[in-house]
This record gives sequence, C-alpha cells and structure tokens, in this order.
Amino acid sequence: MSTERSTAGEPAVSSRSSIAASAGVGVLTAAISYLVTYLLIGNEVGERFGDRVAEWKGVAWYFYEAHMVDIEASGQLGSISGTGTLDLIAETGGVADLLYVIVPFALIVAGAGLAVRLGASELGDAITIGIPVMIGYSAVLSVGAVAAESTGGVSVGEIELISGTIAPALVPAVLLGGVIYPLVFATLGAAIATILASR
Repeated sequence: MSTERSTAGEPAVSSRSSIAASAGVGVLTAAISYLVTYLLIGNEVGERFGDRVAEWKGVAWYFYEAHMVDIEASGQLGSISGTGTLDLIAETGGVADLLYVIVPFALIVAGAGLAVRLGASELGDAITIGIPVMIGYSAVLSVGAVAAESTGGVSVGEIELISGTIAPALVPAVLLGGVIYPLVFATLGAAIATILASR
C-alpha cells in the first residue's frame, strides 16, 4: 500500500493509525447499517411487537437476520419447554427484503472508501484493509447480540407460569455477522477500488 510521506520523508499515516482508522470505520459502518435498518422497519417492529419488546431490540433482530443470523426463540410453560427460530424479514417482506442488500453494500462502500483514503495500490492491500474493518464491526455485533436479548414472562405470585427469550444466535452473530461478512464485503470493496485506481 502506498503511503503519503511527510516533508521529513516519514509516512504521513502510520500503519498503526491506519489500522485504528479502519477498525473505527467498521464500528461506524455497523452503526450506520443499524440506523438504516431502524429507518426502514422501525414502524413495522412497533406494530408487530407493541410494547412487549423494546423497539431497538426488535430492529436489532432484523439487522442480525440481514447477516443470515438466526433469531432464536425459546419458551417454557410450566415444565414444558421449546425452541424455534423467527423468520422476521421473510414474514415482513416488502422493504424489509432490502436489508439483505443494504448490509453488504455498506461494507463494500466502507472497504472502497478506505482503499481510496489509504492509497491502496495492490490487491494484497485490500486484505490489510478488510481485516481491521472486521475487528471494529465484530466488536459491535458481538456486544449487540448480547444486548438484543429480550426475556419476558407471566407470573402468579412467586410462581412463573410462562417465560420466554428471544435473541440472535450468539456464535453465528459473532462469526458470520461479525467476522465473515465484513471480511468478505469490506475486502471486496477495497479490491474493487484498488483495481479501478490502478487502471
């Protein structure tokens, strides 16, 4: 990767600061993707779950589904328990289907923008851009997967009759959403920008 040089001949942007900047872009990309998700389906979440689930958590479930992460629901009625997965985007349809495009697109744009900003000149540079983006992105998705868990129940006195939990599947949220998605799509964006710049 070519780096700008100062008048003293030293690199203007050190590799350490470029890694930190790339990780920061990963955090920012995750936040922007979530906000776009909120704008697209916030009303749908409110209508679907009402006040039983915090709206931001319901939006987070759609956000994780857009990364192909299952949203797991488990419940217990007395001594009987069961688990299953929700399919929120498919059940909602319409504008929610755009989430499958928005998440990868945001990562591609982030990777391309960083490649241009950091002056990537070889395809190998794309990987060095994609990995730090993944670090920041995976930090957000890892914390978010835990925070998005919602539990509820119905009790009579001290006896809990019905209880349930809905949350993104933690391991896929971290590995698929937090590692594979940004590594693939941010690297792809950086590679595209590098190829176009070298022409």
